[in-house]
Amino acid sequence: MAGIVGYLSGLAAEAAVERRYEEAGQRIAARRWRGTWGEIDLIAREGETVVFVEVKKAATHAKAAERLGWRQVQRIWAAAQEFLEGEPRRGLTDVRFDVALVDSMGRVEIRQNAYA
Repeated sequence: MAGIVGYLSGLAAEAAVERRYEEAGQRIAARRWRGTWGEIDLIAREGETVVFVEVKKAATHAKAAERLGWRQVQRIWAAAQEFLEGEPRRGLTDVRFDVALVDSMGRVEIRQNAYA
């Protein structure tokens, strides 16, 4: 039962983050995009910029931030490179890597350029 609760909690966190990006005028290009190297939670477009978003949920924003390790960042970079192969400008595309932190109350904190 704990597994399904965690899964649904994660989906709710991603939906909250997605709403924040949409409210800011960004278009969601993909949800849970999966490539050879791994999954990217959300991919948004801000003008010509592709924004790769990793969503982390925990009791506090600080605890959520601690859940993003260096190996995961490397996998996200590799998956992002794979995604960019389908873009017209490929590796020359403007990109940003954000981390969206969600606490137990559902509050969202977005850290832009978190690990680029």
